[in-house]
Amino acid sequence: MRTLCFAFIALFSMLPFVHAQKEDFNVYDYWNYYGDMSNNLYEQLYAVAAEQVNRRKLQLSGLKTKDDWTRYQSGAKEKLQKTVGQFPAKTPLNPVITGKIKRDGFIVEKLYFESRPGYYVTAALFVPAGGKGKKPAILYCSGHSENGFRSDDYQTSIMNLVKKGFVVLAFDPVGQGERIQYLDGNGQAVFGPTHEHSYPGTQSFISGMPPANYFIWDGIRAIDYLLGRKEVDSQRIGITGRSGGGTQCACIAAVDDRIVASAPECYLTTFDMLLRSRGPQDAEQILMYALEEGFDISDLIAVRAPKPVLMITTTRDIFSIQGARDVFNENRAAYAAYGQPENLLMAEDDEEHVNTKKNREALHAFFQKHLGNPGSPEDEAVELFDEKDLWVTPAGQIQKYLPSETLFSLNEKQATAMLERLQAKRALSYPAFLKDLRQTAVRMTGYRKPAATAEFIFSGRWWRNGYAIEKYLVKGSGNYFIPLLRLLPAGDAKETVLLLDDRGKSVAVNEGLADGLVQEGFEVIVPDLNGIGELGGGYSGGDARIQDTPMNVWYAGILTRKTPLALRVEETGLLLDFINAVNDRERVVTGLSCGTLGAELLHAAAIENRFDRIVLLHPLYSFSSLVRERNYRTRFVMSAVPGVTGEYDLPDLCAAIAPRKTFLINPLNALDEKVDADLFNATYAIVKDRFTQTGHPQNFTVNTDAQDILREILRWLNR
Repeated sequence: MRTLCFAFIALFSMLPFVHAQKEDFNVYDYWNYYGDMSNNLYEQLYAVAAEQVNRRKLQLSGLKTKDDWTRYQSGAKEKLQKTVGQFPAKTPLNPVITGKIKRDGFIVEKLYFESRPGYYVTAALFVPAGGKGKKPAILYCSGHSENGFRSDDYQTSIMNLVKKGFVVLAFDPVGQGERIQYLDGNGQAVFGPTHEHSYPGTQSFISGMPPANYFIWDGIRAIDYLLGRKEVDSQRIGITGRSGGGTQCACIAAVDDRIVASAPECYLTTFDMLLRSRGPQDAEQILMYALEEGFDISDLIAVRAPKPVLMITTTRDIFSIQGARDVFNENRAAYAAYGQPENLLMAEDDEEHVNTKKNREALHAFFQKHLGNPGSPEDEAVELFDEKDLWVTPAGQIQKYLPSETLFSLNEKQATAMLERLQAKRALSYPAFLKDLRQTAVRMTGYRKPAATAEFIFSGRWWRNGYAIEKYLVKGSGNYFIPLLRLLPAGDAKETVLLLDDRGKSVAVNEGLADGLVQEGFEVIVPDLNGIGELGGGYSGGDARIQDTPMNVWYAGILTRKTPLALRVEETGLLLDFINAVNDRERVVTGLSCGTLGAELLHAAAIENRFDRIVLLHPLYSFSSLVRERNYRTRFVMSAVPGVTGEYDLPDLCAAIAPRKTFLINPLNALDEKVDADLFNATYAIVKDRFTQTGHPQNFTVNTDAQDILREILRWLNR
């Protein structure tokens, strides 16, 4: 596999202007007032979130009566459905019991069922021995443990509940326990649990189906299984879980009315406090467009009022305790309006992200009361099972036992359906489709045209190789400045090249492409867009940094429907304003992107409609490649658009800018490899047709095997 990094090393080794000594082209170093700007991208996304949070708070301030809250609940349920997507039709569970274990006072049945056809959920049913009549039952949701419900902490909770007379069904979330999706050649897990969720979950977002849909549906079908058991009283169903299990617990209880009592542990907080502290979490905890819709984590409780809920918290949790208290206080008003304030409780212990004896006893008492199963809530010592004793399958992995669907394979089907929908839209009337494409791209990305401004700060000039390098700060689309370099030839510049390099401006200049262009008489503008160079690398939150890509930042854009790509496209427009301002006239501008920023340049060209020509060097050839490749490279994600698969693709943006001259050089697939020529030609046939229809077929140029990159670009610019 060839990565772009190695490709650029090989590429620029052939350029004549590479300097042996790397130079520092930082701009912010001079301006002490601004401090560290490396986390600016996340801060700009949070600023959007803060606006959305405040709009929701204003709405809540007007809720006083039961009728007010009833109307709010109705709206919140509709929003929740939108954020998690439509669930599929129920299909046969086909449960299979693979073994039984007898213990003093209870029996464990090891089993699996199909929540979707071929999508197996491994689980264990713990059934108390003795007693008459049907028993209350609890669905136990596991947090991010590699061994699922078999971890010591979860076993302690499960068996305490069983000893108190509750039937407990514990199941493995996908990517954990016996449902690992990514195994190496030795059958070992490639990722940890959070990455098992986020790596395929990101592809799911691109296809428009939030991974929460799959997690919640597993829980709903687990309830179906419980209700089919003769030992279970269908009117006394509870649910609990800690950490990621707390997420599942809160979400499943919010959509499944059969659950009488819910007790999420070490999860509930507000999006505001989450974004300001730990940051967005792994993919299944991200509710798609939630903040834009006006839906907060707190609403997972609001939609249940006045059904019994126990919030189990710790004061030093990774999820903000202040946020948990805010959730409780906000929903206390709803429960009071319904006349049942006693049904909302909060247990709080002074600990970290752990399950404590005090909180377990609060949990026992809660379920004993609200599921009609009285007894002592005292926590008991339990004898834990060896992990392997609770394996449902012989080797402890369902994929080694049965051909199984995974999040990737399910999303592949979703993506196929979305791509077929896209193809149908194109076939209906491609000119009409392209006419609407700008509006579609604006809606999907969250782009907002910034107010026209030419505000910039000149920050010094240097000379080398007979040309000048000027440093500037240019006002961005938020409360920040874009650092850039302006390279000026000794004589009058022919034209301007706006060079967008995903490795940052210093690399672009030091490795020779910008140097080569200015030596040939072009003015070259090289910025650090948001998340890159001086404006990147500072985010340290979240738990989905995969292949050194901070995908949690991209997830913040999903919550707000404000993508990093949108911010960069806005910045591109401001940079075009800057070019005209410093030159005191309209300029002929060529947009040149290197690497992943091809997506940004194409969007900018289609939305802004201000580039005279564009050159895409090593661009991703298609968003669809990101959902087709099981082992995709995550660096492409930061320039991807959630939900785009059924709406448009990168070739459509190319077609939309026809007949402006467009040059693609060495396009890549999502594996970071040279794209297959036949596949590329088939994908871009619509682009070639569009340029032909405009009467300028020669304006669309592709070189899939360029060797001397600078020479190729100069030849194309000067022809």
